[in-house]
Amino acid sequence: MEERFYRDEEIARLPDFLPAVTYNLAHTLLARAGNCLFVPIRSMQYMAVLDADEFIFVDSQNKAWVELAWQHFKPQTRSALDERVPFELVYYLPQAAETMKRLPGEFHQALLLLAQRNKSDTPATILTLPGKTEP
Repeated sequence: MEERFYRDEEIARLPDFLPAVTYNLAHTLLARAGNCLFVPIRSMQYMAVLDADEFIFVDSQNKAWVELAWQHFKPQTRSALDERVPFELVYYLPQAAETMKRLPGEFHQALLLLAQRNKSDTPATILTLPGKTEP
């Protein structure tokens, strides 16, 4: 199945930061899913669509129109995995600024719910790597 999304011209492009826990979880789930991940944000009636380059957000009332996007993530600027990740926030529709007031927290909660539903039932295995041994 193919999904198509459309964008109006940019209204604004602003620098922002995503908490590390949200960024890391999103990319972990995306890696498991493949090229694209759909994340329903039921509390807001939105859908997030994630790929390697950007996260787009669409309202259930305007399913094909991108309201806002998070682009140009720069995780390489971090010195630790628990540091926030800079990105560019792009508004395409006038209500996007209002949506952003709730979106980061609700998106994180939706990711947690998705991770819980897709939890692996297989036990983890610890691999022994060759290297220095304790005396």
